[in-house]
Amino acid sequence: MFKNDPDKKALEALNIKEFRYFISGRFLFIMGLRMTSTIIGWWVYQLTNSPLALGLVGLSEVIAALSFALYAGHYIDRNENRALLLKCVVLYLCCILGFFFLSDPSTLKSMSGWTTSFIIFFVIAITGIIRAFSGPTFSSMISKIVPKKNLPSAASISSATWLTGSIIGHAAGGFCIALLGIHFTFLVVIMFVIVGYFLLSKLSSKPVYVHVAQNTWQSVKEGIDYVFKTKEILGALSLDLFAVLFGGAAAMVPVFAQDILHTGPTGFGWLNAATDIGAIIMVSVLTLYPLHRQQGKMLLYSIAGFGVCIILFAVSKLYWLSFITLMISGCLDGVSVIVRNTILQLKTPDELRGRVMSVNSMFINSSNELGMFESGIAAKLMGTVTSVVFGGCMTIAVVVTTWFKAPGLRKMEY
Repeated sequence: MFKNDPDKKALEALNIKEFRYFISGRFLFIMGLRMTSTIIGWWVYQLTNSPLALGLVGLSEVIAALSFALYAGHYIDRNENRALLLKCVVLYLCCILGFFFLSDPSTLKSMSGWTTSFIIFFVIAITGIIRAFSGPTFSSMISKIVPKKNLPSAASISSATWLTGSIIGHAAGGFCIALLGIHFTFLVVIMFVIVGYFLLSKLSSKPVYVHVAQNTWQSVKEGIDYVFKTKEILGALSLDLFAVLFGGAAAMVPVFAQDILHTGPTGFGWLNAATDIGAIIMVSVLTLYPLHRQQGKMLLYSIAGFGVCIILFAVSKLYWLSFITLMISGCLDGVSVIVRNTILQLKTPDELRGRVMSVNSMFINSSNELGMFESGIAAKLMGTVTSVVFGGCMTIAVVVTTWFKAPGLRKMEY
């Protein structure tokens, strides 16, 4: 299943200078995003002491992201990607500046915790709209920067840098909150995003493959139809959607950190990063030692294991055990990331990349926020621990159902 020796071509995409600028700029941008999500989770729970409020953070973003996702794909395929990406980074920077001013102690004194939280939800909704355009644009640009023969390598390297930025962002967010406080941590985020913009600005303009005038709905429908006709893409996206929707414990990490594991901002930051640490370990291994067969079975096994880890995390009362279970869940999630991203890059025609990547963002990225909302509601109704155990059990149930109902995915290889 694995090669015995590292694949010599695994890092070949790094020889392309523009690809290095791309992944470096994306790394800093993602790092800023993850720092922001860590800050927001801690901040909102401090303001409200309510797990439901954490769910509303996710709902605020997902409604906005889903509302614009399909149109975003149509727009991305018909416009120059570099210029669009830079606009998205600038708009996101404006949102972080808004958080910076909102978190000023003098501003906070004039508002209640819930009033401040609702303003946060509003700004998060704006970032959701921005993400609807930025995420698919990043994914679409990879094939325009590297030759097709290097796409598997570039997809793995891109996933690895994304996860590394996520890890460092989560951990740095917790550290900076402890050292600088919430207000000045946003200033650190602003600096990272500015440097990321500078690196991305060094990319050249990218070709636009779709020039034919087409009704917006027809264009959107073309992307959706392609996803539903391509069973490998649909199967991988659907499985990940339901696994993340039910099995995501990320939204409840602030609650576990404070109320169950009794740790501070630093420990919270590491717990937030644990899943991504495991994922980057696995992505790095799979980049050098790729899976060569039975990718479908490995996908199902890994998501079932992910569900088991979520259950163990829920019942743990020990910080080190909670950290390890989250890290192992990240290793298993890394398999899903590699399989899914490789399928998307190899199976998607250039003229449909924006629309297919937007459908992907609806399935994958938005499922995280829907999962946050589901976790918040479930925690309110069942209690925090019971709700996370329930989510892990549902994840395993989804895998068992998929194993018998979708034999094509189980047998999938590329």
